[in-house]
Amino acid sequence: MTEGSITKKLVFFALPLFMGQLLQQLYNVVDSVVVGNVLGKEALAAVSTTGSLIFLMVGFIMGLFMGGSVIIGKKYGAKDMEGVSAAAHTLLAFAAIMGIVLTVWGYFFTPVLLRWMGTPDDVMPNSILYFKIFFMGSLGNVGYSACCSVFQAVGDSKRPLYYLIASTVTNTILDVLFVKFLGFGIGGAAAATIIAQFLSMTLAFTKLLRVDGPHRIYLKKIRINKDILAKELKIGLPTGIQNSVIAIGNVVVQSNINAFGSVAMAGCGSYFKLEGFAFLPITCMCMALTTFTSQNLGAGNYDRVKKGARIGSAISVGCAEVIGVLVFSLAPILLRMFSSEADVLSVGATQARTESLFYCLLALNHCLAGILRGAGKTTVPMAVMLSSWCLLRITYITIIVRIIPKVNVIFWAYPLTWSVSAIIFLIYYFKADWIHYFARQEKQPA
Repeated sequence: MTEGSITKKLVFFALPLFMGQLLQQLYNVVDSVVVGNVLGKEALAAVSTTGSLIFLMVGFIMGLFMGGSVIIGKKYGAKDMEGVSAAAHTLLAFAAIMGIVLTVWGYFFTPVLLRWMGTPDDVMPNSILYFKIFFMGSLGNVGYSACCSVFQAVGDSKRPLYYLIASTVTNTILDVLFVKFLGFGIGGAAAATIIAQFLSMTLAFTKLLRVDGPHRIYLKKIRINKDILAKELKIGLPTGIQNSVIAIGNVVVQSNINAFGSVAMAGCGSYFKLEGFAFLPITCMCMALTTFTSQNLGAGNYDRVKKGARIGSAISVGCAEVIGVLVFSLAPILLRMFSSEADVLSVGATQARTESLFYCLLALNHCLAGILRGAGKTTVPMAVMLSSWCLLRITYITIIVRIIPKVNVIFWAYPLTWSVSAIIFLIYYFKADWIHYFARQEKQPA
């Protein structure tokens, strides 16, 4: 990442991430496709309502891992190989602890959260069952994500893709087997997911035990280094808080959707699955920019960081808008993957056509946030996104739904808040002395 063509480095790093994220979305979508077509719209609604709660629980920990990835990338760019090793071992030790915590917390508290969300009675039993089984696999999910953070921090985005391919194929086969042929119902879909998650974690961790490089893991060295963990948390904690609070905002959004019944839940849930594919160029370039920024800061290439920010953002924004136009045009056809019921398709298509043409704004937000996170300046994206994507979004929905009690007014909350945060980010980008902040940070021990 520190030498050669910036465009090629970003694109070739992002492509495996894109394939991996594509498989991750397929991985997540398989449950909805199989459940929706085999078990019906009530079961589909039960799976759909879990998305925002899963992100609430997992998003905080994934944000914390961002700090570890930035520290590893920064030390790797500075050729501090002992620092890379210490940071990687600390990250994996921390992941093991968090995986256990998430398992316990998710298993016991999600029924309460589902009730707070106003989940309808006809959906509640399936939602609780799916959640309890799903979170029994938290250690696999968290462990795989931590291993991927280590690989990506040193510029290796290919190996996580290979392991995800194996996991996705396994999940797909087991989903069809458990739900369609063995009749295990929605619990079978959740069981297929956790088996696949543990497979991907096992493959990634096994490779880290054998890899030739400073990020190689040794079992006896997996422990918490308090000083390194403190630095990882200093960077990662704002992102974790941001993810959690935004997820709480999404839970509020989901609660309002739930109030319109299982048809609205199924329709919106189907769109959110489709939306996950549309966001792939955004999330992949964002991750590429974070790694690019952290490595080049470690190497002292400040001008390269600034140039990479412009190139990466332009690529992501352009791709996102092209995909937005396609989603707008093909929404009814694409949504048939999840359900063939006309009322469900109508809700999903309405949401798609409300939001899709604004994907360019979402891309800009994520790219600028990714650059700042790569520099360790995580409080700015946290403040911007919390104020816009949480407080403003909740305020808008709380007021407008009471005035106009229609589900489609909820959909406009997303373009509105994306627009506000994009304006704030652009003002900061052009007005703040952020490149010199990077230079000052490099003079401090990392």
